[in-house]
Amino acid sequence: MALNIGNERLRGFQVDWRDLLPLAGGTALLLLGLFCAWQTWLIADESDAIRRVHLAQDEAVKALSEEIASQRAGVEKVLATVDPAALMSAPAQSAAALRQRLPQVKTLELYSGDLGEVLHANYRVFGYAKAAQLMGAQSADGMPPAQSVSYGSGDRRLSLVIPLGPPPQAQAWAWVELPFAPLKQRFDAISPAGGRLDLRQGDDRGNVQLYSHGTASAEAEAVGKPVPGSAFSVGAGLPGAFIVLPRSWLLSGLLALLGLGGGVQLLRLRLRWKAAPEAEEPDVPLPARQVALARAAPPEPPAAPPVAAPAGMDPSIFRAYDVRGVVGKSLNRDVARALGQSIGTLMGEKGLREIVVGRDGRLSGPELAGALAEGLREAGVDVIDIGAVPTPVVYYATYRFNTGCGVAVTGSHNPPDYNGFKIVVGGETLSEGAIQDLYQRIAGGALAGGGGGGLRQVDVVPDYIEKIVSDVLAERRLKVVVDCGNGIPGAIAPQLLEGVGCEVVPLYCDVDGTFPNHHPDPSDPHNLEDLVHAVRQTGADLGLAFDGDGDRLGVVSRSGEIVYPDRLLMLFARDVLSRQPGATVIYDVKCTSHLKGQILDAGGSPLMWRTGHSLIKAKMRETGAELAGEMSGHFFFKERWYGFDDGLYAAARLLEIIAGDLEGRSAEGIFATLPKSISTPELKVELAEGEHYRFMDKLRQQASFEGASLITIDGLRADWPDGWGLVRASNTTPVLVLRFEADNPVALKRIQQVFRNQLLAVDAALKLPF
Repeated sequence: MALNIGNERLRGFQVDWRDLLPLAGGTALLLLGLFCAWQTWLIADESDAIRRVHLAQDEAVKALSEEIASQRAGVEKVLATVDPAALMSAPAQSAAALRQRLPQVKTLELYSGDLGEVLHANYRVFGYAKAAQLMGAQSADGMPPAQSVSYGSGDRRLSLVIPLGPPPQAQAWAWVELPFAPLKQRFDAISPAGGRLDLRQGDDRGNVQLYSHGTASAEAEAVGKPVPGSAFSVGAGLPGAFIVLPRSWLLSGLLALLGLGGGVQLLRLRLRWKAAPEAEEPDVPLPARQVALARAAPPEPPAAPPVAAPAGMDPSIFRAYDVRGVVGKSLNRDVARALGQSIGTLMGEKGLREIVVGRDGRLSGPELAGALAEGLREAGVDVIDIGAVPTPVVYYATYRFNTGCGVAVTGSHNPPDYNGFKIVVGGETLSEGAIQDLYQRIAGGALAGGGGGGLRQVDVVPDYIEKIVSDVLAERRLKVVVDCGNGIPGAIAPQLLEGVGCEVVPLYCDVDGTFPNHHPDPSDPHNLEDLVHAVRQTGADLGLAFDGDGDRLGVVSRSGEIVYPDRLLMLFARDVLSRQPGATVIYDVKCTSHLKGQILDAGGSPLMWRTGHSLIKAKMRETGAELAGEMSGHFFFKERWYGFDDGLYAAARLLEIIAGDLEGRSAEGIFATLPKSISTPELKVELAEGEHYRFMDKLRQQASFEGASLITIDGLRADWPDGWGLVRASNTTPVLVLRFEADNPVALKRIQQVFRNQLLAVDAALKLPF
């Protein structure tokens, strides 16, 4: 009975389109009118919003100028009471006496009128910026401008050069450093008025951003307003209003009136229709009523077809750590665009709006990066394009611009015809399941579209270099040969390492995506032969090598010995643990067995983990580790850095350790303190795509390593008391990766023979490199 009643009600249900259409149309017009009214207000307010930000910019310039003048006046008042000639008779004692009268001063030093002691100083020790400011004071028109110097860890100071004696020729110069905090407080106290204020040092040809507050997404003006009496300027970031109509308040206002008026009229018409007496519906038999309803009902709109994956997309390019393939075969601009749309869709689900995109020096980079950006913007994501840069600079930019998202378009250490994508979303480097999820979105057509994201180009390299140079200091000048293998690190590494304080001999630092000299992979000893030769020929302290995108480091000593990354990690662990006792240090399964003992001896907590930069970074976040490293040359510093793999930063930290050795030992002398056994580099066995995974499955099922302790977190590692061996499937190329280490040659040969027997038992056709 209840079922029959329900059916009767459904049969009697009719849609009154004469009532519904005016209601829907009127509501739509009212909403359109309200939207246009809102746009009118935004257009009218836009110029006022920009004016308010510029007023805040002027206020910040005035406040900083007043603060600098006040601090300078306080120092000048005391210096004016002393005789320059008397001061220079005993400059050190005079400076100490003046500091007693100026308790706010951090540093005060006196120099002669001709600055002869500055001209002949060792600038690495004296300080390049300090020397430049003093020398520039001689040619300054009026009072030398105030600047700032950074000593790392947030210790920035206001630096002044004050002439002593009557003009025009100074009899002496005072170098004064004052706390920067009062200036920062004055700067932070100025409201950015809905935009952003940037405090910069330098001129329009090159400046460094010191501090910023306000809306991160505000569009920065190219030129800031100078702060009188200083080398500072205040930049303005203008608020970006969401204006989609033409910027004419008359037009948008007219559209608002038409929409509101039309909506009201349709709703009034609907009310008149409802008030009119309805004609009595004829009594139609039930079957006829159903026919009439069927004819009156509008047709169902066809379902939108799913967005298909690009034709022939190869799912195997979606690997464990990144997306990587051969350009023109498994990778093209259509794949890159679809990947960008997939990443943008994932970001949208997480409420993330902005992403950094950079590329390495490969010939296919511009096209793939451009297509990736198109897909991201189609998904509604704003793109910050930082151009051709090493992968660590992309990671740095995600912190610098507070996006938490970035994509490095890079083939890393692979051959020239490869390229790929290393992806960070929400501060997490995507790997394994998250990479596969991107493919599933593309294959299933679950991609956001029509978003119209923005695009802006930014040069972040000067800021990256300044950040490292202001923190890392080599206390004595080292001579290093830098081999970039024609990869993108060549555009940055020489300048960076010179800034740290080294004499750099460049080798293959011209960026060339064809890699004409050797493959940019420092984990292969053959690729280090030219570097070894150059170090010996030039008498350099050591040689540094970087891979194609700059996230890996290789090192050779003066004698030509390759210092493997697991031994370098011992050195880094000693340094980090001296300041962070008890910290966790992570290393991968390919590293030496000596590493665990070295970390324990230095007071740390050792943790072996799976190979792969994204997997290591995830483990670092999970454990709070301060340092990590891989046998491949990836080093991850959380202490004093951001925790991502950065070969350039690792090189700077290595030089700092060697140059700052308290015993004054050479690089070779320091390396000699690191224990080592007889070991092999990474050995590789090439297989067909996907076959290396199937081989490892069979090996785990049937292999037997008598007397060994087995570790299976990544491949299969067998540890004996006198050595160990490892075989694992690479997650970047279709190869088996092997490594062996032992206390002596006999043990090494025995362990290799055990592995040879087990591997050939699975596949007798394997061509083993040992």
